[in-house]
Amino acid sequence: MLEGVETTRWLEPEEQRTWRLFLDSHAQLMAALGRELHTDAGLSPQDYAVLVDLSERPDGVTRAFELASALAWEKTRLSHHIARMVERGLVSRRRCPSDRRGSFVAITRKGRRALEAAAPGHVASVREHFIDLLTPEELEVLTAISEKVLARLQESGHDGAGCRELGSAGC
Repeated sequence: MLEGVETTRWLEPEEQRTWRLFLDSHAQLMAALGRELHTDAGLSPQDYAVLVDLSERPDGVTRAFELASALAWEKTRLSHHIARMVERGLVSRRRCPSDRRGSFVAITRKGRRALEAAAPGHVASVREHFIDLLTPEELEVLTAISEKVLARLQESGHDGAGCRELGSAGC
């Protein structure tokens, strides 16, 4: 018998239904948005996330560890993804002069153009498949729920997917 089975507080049927509907709707929404983003703009959702983050930073530049933390990505995942984006000319990478192991990531002109071309269609998709389906009151409730879940994760140290140790480096 599995350890802790007797003491586990199992989900009630309605709780389980809600949880599974949330998981399924999230997975299908992300898949639909990703397909549309790729078809319409040639970007993956991960490319888009990187470009949006960089576009919102002063001068479009940030330290690699800060980008990893903002995206809740592990250092290795970020490194591999940024390498692919560098090859496509969407971002550039520069070494940090004060920390030989650190680097900066910057959005390029080509990356800005790609983001500017992708954003209108992506926002339209988000509206069509999510925002416009909900009433203002439902959006308020969803905002409150999301803030509550994120606050709990931050309190328990589960935000950033293991990126905290990256912050100790100069870059």
